[in-house]
Amino acid sequence: MITLSLAEIAGIVGGQPSDVPDPSATVTGPVVIDSREVRQGSLFAAFAGERVDGHDYAQRAVDAGAVAVLAARPVGVPAIVVDDVVAALGALARAVVERLGTTVVALTGSAGKTSTKDLIAQLLERKAPTVWTPGSLNNEIGLPLTALRATAETRHLVLEMGARGVGHIHYLAGLTPPRIGLVLNVGSAHIGEFGSREAIAQAKGELVEVLPDDGVAVLNADDPLVRSMSSRTKARVLLFGEAPEADVRGENVRLTDDGRPAFALHTPTGCSDVTLRLYGEHHVSNALAAAAVAHELGMSVTEIAEALSGAGTLSRWRMEVTERPDGVTVVNDAYNANPESMKAALRALAAMGKARQAGGGRTWAVLGQMAELGDASLAEHDAVGRLAVRLNVSKLVAVGGQEASWLQLGAYNEGSWGEESVHVSDAEAAVDLLRSELRPGDVVLVKASRSVGLERVAMALLETTEGEVAVR
Repeated sequence: MITLSLAEIAGIVGGQPSDVPDPSATVTGPVVIDSREVRQGSLFAAFAGERVDGHDYAQRAVDAGAVAVLAARPVGVPAIVVDDVVAALGALARAVVERLGTTVVALTGSAGKTSTKDLIAQLLERKAPTVWTPGSLNNEIGLPLTALRATAETRHLVLEMGARGVGHIHYLAGLTPPRIGLVLNVGSAHIGEFGSREAIAQAKGELVEVLPDDGVAVLNADDPLVRSMSSRTKARVLLFGEAPEADVRGENVRLTDDGRPAFALHTPTGCSDVTLRLYGEHHVSNALAAAAVAHELGMSVTEIAEALSGAGTLSRWRMEVTERPDGVTVVNDAYNANPESMKAALRALAAMGKARQAGGGRTWAVLGQMAELGDASLAEHDAVGRLAVRLNVSKLVAVGGQEASWLQLGAYNEGSWGEESVHVSDAEAAVDLLRSELRPGDVVLVKASRSVGLERVAMALLETTEGEVAVR
């Protein structure tokens, strides 16, 4: 972050110095919440979690080079003591972003946020120094930590924003006021908490409401709930999608033989062909959203197409494709799951499997619970199981408890009466099954909500092979 003295930080966050021998001492390193990540010049923010209290690591942080600790109580080392560390972290982030004057791009949506954020980052990084949210650290702690990584050289700050309820996006956008606000879609993720897709749309649309008069709302022309948000903003609206009226549009969308999306990218400045390195047709919408942001920030259609065609996955366990030396391909998409992303991943699996069918390759869908669906859980899990059968997925392995049984029930009711689907109790049982059954040419998709931990299946399958694997 930019250099700030402890006295300046105390003034910004409304805190009191404690055990600070020199208020003019400056923070020149990153702000961190893990004492193991402290570097010389850092500020260590101490949070009291359910299992670990960061205040207990204050001395370790200072010994490692932290200038001071942002804390809720005196800790016996130089500290700025505040009533609320979360609020103080947010106030500090806002002050830093305002001083920098960098262009803030914020995005939200029910599905595809992290993948789209990664694409935007790779496009804008070609134009000028860019800082972006690592992984999906998109809450009231992760967002300010990302913003505080910006420096005087940073020209673009790309921030993913998540919402667990009404008001969350409004709060996050208040910490780092964006000039460009992107809403990807409104789906069923967290519908158990919100109650309806309309309520989700109300929460996601808070992003466009806070945009300034000279800002830009980048909206999905193919999603009616997102498109209608144009009436909730005073900013200029830029539409992306496959709809004919989209300003940034994809035409002739298709999949290559191995399941990669290709399309003609149209922007107000011209047209150019794109073939993504990513897998699955759902990435077309993500790519068009990223292209719209890049267009708004001055990139030509040729530059955008070239950057999109070269972009990869920056965040782990999101359609992470690895080919083993024996010819088995493992698709680790286990970071999270909701009905929309689960169905998109299944379609990507089916597309990837087509090129391998002639050689006897099979497709395996190793699926687990989609969390936070509330009363819709049974119907949504049933629908995913049915879709696996309709897409002719060779083998469905449903992992876990009740929700997994609903996945298998959907497959059974759709016509999977033989050995095409199986229900196993846990990840270890799934690994045992796959190790005994997989053969060269097979493609294995692993996907569930983060709480299930199905990435263990993918990792175990890769650990069992000899030699090096190639991430594609």
